[in-house]
Formats: sequence, structure tokens, C-alpha cells
Amino acid sequence: MTTRLAVLGSPIAHSQSPALHTAAYGVLGLDWDYDAREVTGADLGTFVAGLDDTWRGLSLTMPLKKDILPLLDDVDPIAMLTGAVNTVVLSGGRRRGFNTDVYGITRAFRDAGVERLGSVWILGGGATAASVLAAVHELGAREATLLVRSVARAGDITTLAATIGVRLTVSELGGPLPAATPDAVVSTLPGHAEHDIRFSEAVRRESVLFDVAYSPWPSTFAREWQAEGGSVISGLDMLINQALAQVRIFVTGNAADALDDEPAVLAAMRAAVGS
Repeated sequence: MTTRLAVLGSPIAHSQSPALHTAAYGVLGLDWDYDAREVTGADLGTFVAGLDDTWRGLSLTMPLKKDILPLLDDVDPIAMLTGAVNTVVLSGGRRRGFNTDVYGITRAFRDAGVERLGSVWILGGGATAASVLAAVHELGAREATLLVRSVARAGDITTLAATIGVRLTVSELGGPLPAATPDAVVSTLPGHAEHDIRFSEAVRRESVLFDVAYSPWPSTFAREWQAEGGSVISGLDMLINQALAQVRIFVTGNAADALDDEPAVLAAMRAAVGS
């Protein structure tokens, strides 16, 4: 009986997750089938209800990271904190939700040599932005500015900031930027999103840019930073690391448990997406 897994979302054809997971299970010697499924929020309940015992797990893209919550039996503390689930394990008739985005973000920062942050600007206010806030808090950030299109819709992240002890300022995206230069600027905006944000030369030179978007690459922001000789982290690094944590969960049941020959698994995953 083939063990089945999939990434769900809409649109989903562009997803790199099947390549990442297939590479990992190949190294691990697991004959598991991981593919991409076009699923919207309206379809999600029906899709999940129809899964049989051959299914081991699901990866979720937006907006399903929030839509899945009412369908779960258990949610891990990080997913509960951020209100975002990107990983579901199906076992014993139960559905357990996890958030591996926070790990993917912190690991990508650390892989780039960034071990500690003080202040951060975050562009966008969705579920990924909540994971970013939790991740930079783990790296020491106690001040953050959230730049969003609708200030009125930032309530969930404002609540998260108060819960974890981050002093948060919420401003309109495209409006005046704070005078002080942050340690990092993290964009959670889609790679195709249009914007009229103009960062100063000092910010582009001195602040690390973490652009969650990785296609097309380099992004507009990445090109602007590179023109000033600034430091840039691609969202592909986050994608690979969060996927590694997903593989740990699907195989061992625990994101903290390293895989057998994990360096080889990670190398295969990186090669599968040209990283």
C-alpha cells in the first residue's frame, strides 16, 4: 500500500514542494508518493474528509493555513500561537497540525549568519507575517514595524505581538517609513505584487533583506538591495528548511527529531530546486 502525501493550494502548479519531498524520501529509501493538489478553501473540508488510511500528511499554502484549523484534532504550540498551520499529520484517525514556517525562517536567518535581531520591518499582514513575527522574536527582536495595506486588518498580528512581548507599530504600506534603520526587512508580499515602497540607501545597505518570495528571483526588492551591496536571503531558503521540518514530522512524528543521514537529505532537497 503506497503512502500518500500532498501539498494543497490554489494555484499550486508552481509549487516546489513535490520536488523537495520526493528528493528527501528517495534518500531515506521510502516509497512515498507526494504530489500537488489544487484545493481551495471552499473545497478543503470535502477533500480532507475524503482521505483514507493511505494518507500520511498534507502541506498547506495560503489561505489554507488558517482554513484548516477547524478541521484538526490537535494543534502544536507554535501553530496555536501564530494561528497558522502549514503541516498536517494523519495518523490513527486523528489530524494533527503543525507550523514549520517559523523554523524555516529562523534557520534561514541563521544559515545566512544572522543569529540575533533587535528591530525588524515586516511587509504584509497575512499568516506568513505572523510566522515571521514569531521567528524574529525567537532571534531576539523586541521591536517590529508591520507595514500593511489595511491597518484595520492587522488585529491578529497585533494580538500575537502583545502575547510574545514585541512592541509593534502598524503602518500603512506605501506610507512614510520609520526614520531608524532596522536590523532586517522581511517581505511576505507575493513576488508579483505591485508596490511603490522606496527604501533608503542606508536601509538597503545596512539592513538584511529576507524576501519570502522566491519566484521570480531575484525579486524587485532583492535587486534593489544587491545594487547597494546589501545582504539578501531568498525565500527559497525558508522553503527548503520548512520542508525539512515537515519531512521530520511525517517520518518521525516530531519536528525536533533529526532524520537518518540528514545532511544527505538536505543536500538532495537543495539540489532538487537548484539551490
